[in-house]
Parts: sequence; C-alpha cells; structure tokens
Amino acid sequence: MVYRIYVEKKSGLDHEAQNLKNDLSQLLGIRGIQNVRVLNRYDAEGLDRALFDYAVKTVFSEPQLDRVCESLPQADVLFAVEYLPGQFDQRASSAAECIQIISRGERPTVRTAKVYAIDGDLRAEEIEKIKKYVINPVEAREAALALPETLAVNYEIPQTVEMIEGFCGYSDAQLADLIAARGLAMDLADSQCCRAYFASEHRDPTITEIKMIDTYWSDHCRHTTFNTVIDDVQFADETLQAAYQRYLDARTFVERNKPVTLMDIGTIAAKVLKKQGKLDGLDESEEINACTVKIKVETEGREEDWLLLFKNETHNHPTEIEPFGGAATCVGGAIRDPLSGRSYVYGAMRVTGAGDPLTPIAETLPGKLPQRKLVTTAAAGYSSYGNQIGLATGQVDEIYHPGYVAKHMEIGAVIAAAPAENVVREVPVAGDKVILLGGKTGRDGCGGATGSSKSHTASSLETCGAEVQKGNAPEERKLQRLFRNPQASRLIKRCNDFGAGGVSVAIGELADGLLIDLNKVPKKYDGLDGTELAISESQERMAVVVRAEDVDCFCELARAENLEATVVAAVTEEPRLVMTWNGKKIVDIARAFLDSNGAEKHITVEAPQAVWKAAQAGAGAAGQNMAAGADSAAIPSPQEAAGAAATFTERMRALAGNLNICSRRGLSERFDSTIGAGTVLMPFGGKYQRTPAQCMIHKISLEHGDTKTCSLMSWGYNPFITEQSPYHGAYLAVVESVSKLVAAGASFEAVYLSFQEYFEKLGKDAVKWGKPFAALLGALDAQLVLEVAAIGGKDSMSGTFEDLSVPPTLVSFAVTTDQVDHIVSPEFKQAGDPVYLLQPQLNAEGLPSGDSLRELYAAVTALMRAGLVKACWTPGMGGIAEGVLKMALGNRIGFCFDAALPADVDLFGNQYGSFLLEVDAVALVDAKASAEADAGLSDDAACGKQVAQAGDADGELSMILASLEEAVLLGETTEVYALQYGSERLEMPELEKIYEDKLEPVYPCNIKTEETAPTLIDSPAEEIFRANVRCAKPHVLIPVFPGTNCEYDTAKAFAAAGAEPEIFVLNNLSADAVTRSVTDFAAKVRESQMIFIPGGFSGGDEPDGSGKLITAFFRNAEIKEAVTTLLGERDGLMAGICNGFQALIKLGLVPYGKIIDTDETCPTLTYNRIGRHQSKLVQTRIVSNRSPWLAGVQPGEVYTVPISHGEGRFMASEALLTELAANGQIITQYADPDDNATMDIQYNPNGSAWAVEGIISPDGRVLGKMGHSERIGSGLYQNVPGRFDMQMFASAVRYFK
Repeated sequence: MVYRIYVEKKSGLDHEAQNLKNDLSQLLGIRGIQNVRVLNRYDAEGLDRALFDYAVKTVFSEPQLDRVCESLPQADVLFAVEYLPGQFDQRASSAAECIQIISRGERPTVRTAKVYAIDGDLRAEEIEKIKKYVINPVEAREAALALPETLAVNYEIPQTVEMIEGFCGYSDAQLADLIAARGLAMDLADSQCCRAYFASEHRDPTITEIKMIDTYWSDHCRHTTFNTVIDDVQFADETLQAAYQRYLDARTFVERNKPVTLMDIGTIAAKVLKKQGKLDGLDESEEINACTVKIKVETEGREEDWLLLFKNETHNHPTEIEPFGGAATCVGGAIRDPLSGRSYVYGAMRVTGAGDPLTPIAETLPGKLPQRKLVTTAAAGYSSYGNQIGLATGQVDEIYHPGYVAKHMEIGAVIAAAPAENVVREVPVAGDKVILLGGKTGRDGCGGATGSSKSHTASSLETCGAEVQKGNAPEERKLQRLFRNPQASRLIKRCNDFGAGGVSVAIGELADGLLIDLNKVPKKYDGLDGTELAISESQERMAVVVRAEDVDCFCELARAENLEATVVAAVTEEPRLVMTWNGKKIVDIARAFLDSNGAEKHITVEAPQAVWKAAQAGAGAAGQNMAAGADSAAIPSPQEAAGAAATFTERMRALAGNLNICSRRGLSERFDSTIGAGTVLMPFGGKYQRTPAQCMIHKISLEHGDTKTCSLMSWGYNPFITEQSPYHGAYLAVVESVSKLVAAGASFEAVYLSFQEYFEKLGKDAVKWGKPFAALLGALDAQLVLEVAAIGGKDSMSGTFEDLSVPPTLVSFAVTTDQVDHIVSPEFKQAGDPVYLLQPQLNAEGLPSGDSLRELYAAVTALMRAGLVKACWTPGMGGIAEGVLKMALGNRIGFCFDAALPADVDLFGNQYGSFLLEVDAVALVDAKASAEADAGLSDDAACGKQVAQAGDADGELSMILASLEEAVLLGETTEVYALQYGSERLEMPELEKIYEDKLEPVYPCNIKTEETAPTLIDSPAEEIFRANVRCAKPHVLIPVFPGTNCEYDTAKAFAAAGAEPEIFVLNNLSADAVTRSVTDFAAKVRESQMIFIPGGFSGGDEPDGSGKLITAFFRNAEIKEAVTTLLGERDGLMAGICNGFQALIKLGLVPYGKIIDTDETCPTLTYNRIGRHQSKLVQTRIVSNRSPWLAGVQPGEVYTVPISHGEGRFMASEALLTELAANGQIITQYADPDDNATMDIQYNPNGSAWAVEGIISPDGRVLGKMGHSERIGSGLYQNVPGRFDMQMFASAVRYFK
C-alpha cells in the first residue's frame, strides 16, 4: 500500500515559498500573485501504517517547524514537480534510510515531489511562465497529482542490444545519417575508421560498441581538438612568429618528433625543464589522473615523503543546462582524479564565468536559463556537494564577461596529498580482478563525455537531460575514508574513477586486456540495457585492480566503510576489451584500435595579431563577442569603468561597483572554508573579514599528528586582455597565478602549473584555431622565462551557442608548498606603515620579463623572511587601486597616497607581476639602523645599494633593503578610514557600501533585521566538575553516519587533548547490517566515557531537516538504553557540534538531558534566516561555564570559532529562553566586535533567538553548539585575529582524571 503525506513549513519559516513569490513578481513580472505555498509530498511503500505514522513526525516532518496534512490544499493554481526517472533524489533516499534504521527491517520505497499552490488572478500564459521557471526539463518534470496504486516500477527487461546491421557496407551518407540519428559526437572520418575496423573483423558492430568508441574518442576523454595535427601556420605579425620559433626550438632541444599540435605546445615546457633537470619533484606514472609531485612534509619533528596531487576540471555544458547537478558534479569530478591516486582531497577552489547576473529575466535568450538563476543555482550545487564531502573551499570567484552568456564556465580545482608509501602503482597482469566500489549505475550520466564535447543549442535544455548526473556526496565521502586507510590503499595496483564514459572507460583503461561482466555491475533499478550499463558515469564510483588473493580482504575493508564492493571484471592476456551481458559478447574490440583515437585530424592555423597595450587594457574590448539580441549588456572591464570617470573619487566609485571587482562575500560564504582544521588563510581577512585572500592555503591534511607544511594554490586570468590578444592574456595569466603565490609568502621554488583552456567550437575555421594557438604560445613563453611548467590541465572546446562564443580563456592555476610560518596575508595591519610598489621591467611586448620577475620574486620573499612585510598584494584586474581598496577593508584602515607619487604610476591600469607591500615602519627603521651599523657608515649615510657596495657585515640585509630603495613609495596607512589622493578625500564607508551592494540582489549577505538580543548575565560554575569514575585516558566514541564529515577533525582534537578516540562507521547496506551496527554501537557505548557526534550532513540533511538520520539511530531502544545509562549512572559526557547539535536538540538531550519524543514546545534548530549555508569565523561570548566541557573558560571571555551550516538558527519560546538563561544552560552567544550579543547577520550568521550559539543539559554533561570548536591547531586562520581554542576537549579529558 502507498501512504502519502504533505509537509509544509509553518508561517514565518516558509522562506522557500516567500522567496519564490518574490521571484515570480520581481523577476518574472507576474503581479497578480496573492499567495504562494510550497509543500513536500512524500509517498512511501513497503512499510506498515504504524511505522509510516511514526515516520511522519520523526522523519518527514518536525512538529516545531512543519504542518502536515493528508490531502492537497485548495489553490487557484496547483501543480507538482518530481525528478526525472533515474535522477538521484537525496530527499527520498535519506528518508528511506532513516525509516530502515528505525525499523531495522528492509528499506522501504520512498518517492518525493514538490507541490506548488498559488493563489491569484493568473492568465494561462503566466501559469506556463511559472512552470517554466520552476521546472528544469533536464532534471525534473511535472508530476501527477493522483495517488498511485504502487511505487513499484514495471521495467521492461531488455535481453539484447541492437546490432547495426549492414554497418560495414554503409555509404558515407549513411554514416552521416547514423551520427545525426544517434546523437554521436564523432565526425564522419571517425565513423569511416569504425567502418574499416569492423570490416576487418568481418562483422557489424553493436550499438554498445559504437557508443563506447564514441565516448573513448570524444574530445572530453581524448582531447581530440588538442591532438589535431597542425599542418601549417600563417602569421599576421612577428610576435607570434617569434614565439612559434621558440616552440620549434624547444622541440629540437627535447628531440621531439611527434606532430605539432595544441597539446604539444601546451606540454613542451615540462619536457624542456625536465631535460634541464629542473623538474625533479615531478612524479610520473602511466596511471596518474591528476598532477602529482613529490614533497617533503614536516611532521612531529621529522620529514616524510609525500605526494601532492592537484586537478582542475570543468563542467561547462552540464552546468549550463542543469546548474545544480552540473556544478555539483564539477567538484565531484575534480575530486575523483586525485582520489583515484589514493590521496586525501582536502581543499577546493571554484572559478566561474558568467554573463551579467543583474540582467532582467525578460532579456534572457531563447533556449537559455536566466543568468541570475544559472549562477545562483550553480553556486548552490557546487557548495552543496563540496560542503557535504568535506572540502575546505578556500577561493571562490566569478568572472563576468558577456561572452559567457554563450556557455557558463564552471571550473573546480582541488588539492590532495598522501604519504608516498601508501601509493602502490603496479602493472595489472592476467588473473587480477577489477572491483567496482561505491554507487550504483543508472541512466543519469549516460552521454556525459560526448555531451560535453558538443556545442550548446537552443534545444539543449530539452534534449540533454541524460547527460547530467546528480552526484551522491556522502557516497564519495566513503571512498575518501577507504582510500585514506593505508591497509586498503596498499592493496590497490591501479585505480580509475568513473568519470566520463562510465564502465567502458573507467574499467576499460585499467589494462590492455579485460573481460567485463556487465551483469555484475550493481544497478539503481532494473531495465538498464548493456549499453547503458557500459557508458553511464557517476561521481561516487571507483574501479580498482587488486590481486585475486586480495579480493576478500579489500571487499571487507570496503564494507567496513559502508561501501558496496563487487568484482565485475578480470584482467586478461589478450589485449582486447570484451564486455559480456546476458551471456553474450556485446563489446569485443582490439586495444590497438581503441587507442588509435580515431581518424587523425589536420588543420591549418591563422594566428591573430598579438597586439595589446597595458595602458589601454580592456578599451573597446568588452562585448565584442556578443551576438545580436544577447541577454547581457556589455560588461565594462575595470579599466573601462574607471577610465570613463574624471576624478580619482569618481574612478574609485566606478571601480568598487564594477562587477569584476565588487565583493564576492555573498557568493563565497556559502562554501565551507574551514573543514579539515587546516585553513591557513580565510577567504576574507581582517577583524571585519572583508579583505579577500589571493591564495588558497591549507596545511597538508594529516590523519594523525600535526605539520607546518602547507600547500598553496592560486589562479590567474583576465578575459578583457585575452580577447584582445590571447598571447598576452595567457602570458599574464601565468604571471598572475605565480605572483599570487609569492604575495602570500611562498618562495619561488618548486612551483607547478595546470591550465584550463576554454574556447569556442573551432570546427575547421583557421582563424578560430588561431586563438588557442596564440594563447598556448603565450603560456609557453611565460613558462620558459619563469622556468615553471604546466604538468596538467583540462581543455573544453565547445564554448559556442549558435553565433555567440565565450571569450578566449586560459586560466592558469599555480601550486607550491611552504611553511605556515612564512605566510603573509593581504589586509593592512596598522596605521602609520609605509606601502611600497615594486614593479618588474617590461619587455618589448609590454609584458613583465622573466629575469625581472624572478629577481622581484626573490626580493619580495627576502623582505618577508626578514620580517619587514606585514601585508602584500599583487595587482590583478583592477590594478593598484583595487589592491589598496581591498587591503584597507579588512581592518578598516585608511590610506593616503604619497604626494610625490610619480606621474607615470597608473593606479587603475594593469600592473601584473607588481607587488604592494605594507612594510613594518618600526622594523624598517631598526633594519636600516642595523645595516648602517654593521657597515660602519655614518648616520647620514644612505642605506641600500651603497651599503651593500661598502661590504658591510650584514650585506644580505642591505641587499634586502636595496629593493625598497628602488621601489615606489605608494603612500601610508592611516587611522582615518578614508582614501586621500592629493586634495581628494573619499570616505571608505561610502566606498565599502558600493563595493558590498553591487551583487547583493544576486548573492545577499547584508540582510537587515530590527531584532535585538539581550547580552545575558554571566553564569559561572559553582563547582569543580569531576567524574566519580576516573580514567587516565578516557575513551571517546565518534559515530560516523552517511554524510558525516568532521570525524577526523574531532578525533584529532581529542587525541591532542589526551583522549582515546574511536571512529564508529554505521553500516546500513542491508537490514542485517543495520541491526549489527545498532548492537555493536550500544556495546561500545557501554565501554566508553564519552560520545561525541561530529558535524556534517547526515543523509544530506534530508528529508528537509538536519540530523534526522542520526536521531533515527539513537532512538533505537538498545542505543537509547546505553546512552541513558552512560549519562545517568556512569557520569559520562556527550556532545555534538553542528550536525551533532542538531541531532542532540531533536533527541531532547539538550536542553533536557535525556532522549524524549519532542513536540512543538521544544526548542529546535532550523534554516538560517538568510536562506542558505553560511561559513565564516564568528565571535562567541562565554555566558556560562556550568559544564565539564567548559572548565577551561570563564564567563565574559570571547572566542573566535568557525561556523559552517545551513540550519543553525536556534528557536525557542521566550519563556523557555528565559528558563534556560536562569539555569545557566545558555553557554555561548554570538557577539559583535564590541563583545555584545547581536542579531546582526554579520556576527549572528543564522539569526538565532537571543543570539544563542550553544546550550547544555541541566547537569552540564551534554553540550551542543553550532560553532566548530574542534577546528583548532597551530598556524590556522592567520588573517583573522582572535582566540580560538575553548579548551573543550582538554576540559572533558580532565573531568575523568
């Protein structure tokens, strides 16, 4: 029987409905709407009525937040929306998991839909407009309103795959018709190769073989465009001709005999530097899917050999047509590659390209999603996936250019590391087995590789649905955990991820000879044919090769991580890829043919003129790629915006309000930036967290112990330069990315690059081919003069929508490692410090010369290591003026430009490769005095080169100071928060408002409230807490649920405090596994002194409410009894942070101290008032320390704590709040810079009532809080002042001693 329930947020909490009403009226211009209601519909089958009724109030809804009803509401317009069959529905999946945990029986079937009930006088065309706005046909469809008789789907079970009869005799015209009819990405020449091959095999192919070959040879998988042979190049000027000659000379130097291709130009620098002995750190292997370098990691006073892996990935086409899923799988796909290298992925960066998101929806091009909806939904998708899997996203930026209306740019870059001894790479041999790990196969994701290789057309939204897969982040998190286990990783001989191409590529690339049994591939549902099983991709699957004798051990390790592991293939001696299905061979292809990559492609290139003048960067450039009728007005470059103004004040206002310069806080703060407890620089720094960091920096992630070694990643690219001259733009992209590393404190040593190329569909147009050709030559010249190499990259060559194309795009990512003690952040630190401008020399092309840059990098690093530099910024798109503006924001320090500033210093022009240094005024005086004294000069002798030439004892210091003598004194920091330029004075609060307000309609972060919060009276502890049963090393049980992601941080914090942490992974792969997990966990509770529920997204924070999967687990009678005994009879402790706090409050453990059935009178945590995830550092004031967890703090103290949550808003009645305060159960309040409790969203990020951040049980032994107090360690959060360690974990350990 099918049971149905409708769940709706109560009035005042129905943010989704109210936001939709606002969008429909403000964005779509539909004025007749009176009311909008949004209800979640749940259908469930495979359970009895009693269990369903219990699930209604514990799983499907929360009595404090929701209204439930069994029938449809009345409304003028009523329709429902559901996911397309095959799309992953996390809400339904998590609901079913929760119910299974409660029942400990078989998992029921759950289906969900969203019901829209709209009242108002609406015309038929307006109703259709509304439906079009809320239903993306790529992922969803309108659902029936009637209750179905069953949720079971009667799939037609296919038995065979289609044979393409007569293929070997097809004419060229018939081949062309086949390509069009089957939606293949291959061209006619490729199909002719297939015809000849199968003729040689004396048989016709199956459709599986053709589609598999199409995937293998797609531009996405085999970089067909980049490997096209360049037969001839025609040049328009000497600049590119000379650059091309340098490339040919490099080929001669490395004795390169292969054809000239874009790929060869892009990779030749690494070959040159390797031959010169300058790439010693490069780790090379046949298996590597990500850039991999050898590094030394300092840990516990010793050095260890590690591998550092990094990768950039794009999902432009999928994100364009289905922004949430496309962006989510972008980061999921980026993770897969280094993860397949058995590394732990800990950091992420997101760089996107879009049209103007402020463009009215009415101006959207036919066949396109509105830019605003596209960018906001994509940001939600990427952040949702990255936050769930547990990546610290340290840089988030969005580039605005009208060309990206053609196709959105979605780049995800990740960084990872692993001990070198954990990575074993061996060549598979006959008899080895291939194990498929993780998620199951469905139709979603079929055609992802070939779809990414196609141009976007007006019909793509209707026809490309199967090409976008929705990833399951909690499942990929399990893979992270498994591969971090050295016992498991050392059994793996070779590994590949299930990216584009699915089984056919992921397994097909593992060995030359393979026999794959497609019937063994786990399926999401029946009805899949052999072709679908062969080519469907996913984020959360891996294929590993192990020895036959290691299969059982490896599969057991996988099951311990709640992962499915299935042997699906064997390595064979004969070099052929064979797939069987239903006992028949449906693929049988020679490896040599597959690896041929199809017909060799040839092209002639017409190189463009390399014309660019730094002083005129951007002039007349914006909008040149715009097609008639495009939905975005030309977006001015920062130089154009500032150049149109007359005075300094006007130019600064124009700059601050420019789309490419203005604040990104509202975008960035939805991404978790602190998970992993390794973030060295926050995305925004200073007391007020306003100065953006230019570099993503994390400590290398260790499971145990600590390190001072950190990784740095940065990026560079300016579309307004690159569209004028791809050569200059790519050269400067490299310079910008490397300069950002140096500006952050890294020395210019062991720097590696990876490129992201994104160009229009080139076809056979020689002029179009000239753009990537010129860009790669520019990047090559930059690599050669700087002696750094791109060791990886990703190309996407389909940035075309009808007659509109993306700007020539080459984004450079730069990576290195250094020590946390060397890091310098960009925000001004103190008033009264001089700020210097250091500039490189320019070559004949107006570009920074290599020798000059290397000298400048060395000088900047020397000044930093001498302790003279407090802050550093390297100018980007907005020049020096942008740097001064952003450096001033973080600590609200003003700046006065020097009266003697040379007239040729262009504040608003491009200054790539330059540096702005805030120099410590006191340290500078001392250094000069020391240099003069050591040199034996008189007091009036000048320091600098003269000192060095005098042969002073401290010549190194003198040389360091000499670089400042050659620099331009830009000005001085001031206490007055204003910019002073000659007689013009511009108040910074005015400029800051312009800067912050520009994107507020798209990415809000400054919402206002009239509410206030009382600063509570201090409630100090009246006793010293001590357990009756003492323990030298208390045991802490840390449960891990699907979606938990803070277990490592928590375990490290406890281990450092002297406890013995144990991570317990819930296994819910079957009903028996759930029962065993319940029994085993209860037994471990009886042996433990503490339970700590870490943060995360249990069940993906579904169904529509956080912590439900955890509460379902703890409500099991056996576990409830063990917890009650721990707390009531054994003096045990329990705590939860973030997701853990959400579970504790919904169990009643806080504030009541016991597990109860909560009702509408109980407190709870709900969605942040801003309506999205929030991640930043906040201040919390200690109100009460009446808990063993808080014995190390005193009321009135203020601690800075990372927060990262979407549902942290504490809600309780006024009466209950008063009672909790009187009992000393409110332990912490969010505080403003003056240490007062506040409702201001800048400091109270979720809008919690009375600014409550944490509470305790009546006896203080159960604690829940939203802030991540476990994310502590040395060298973290260096750009934000504060006290971070609340001694929670040390206090809990002392309680038992």
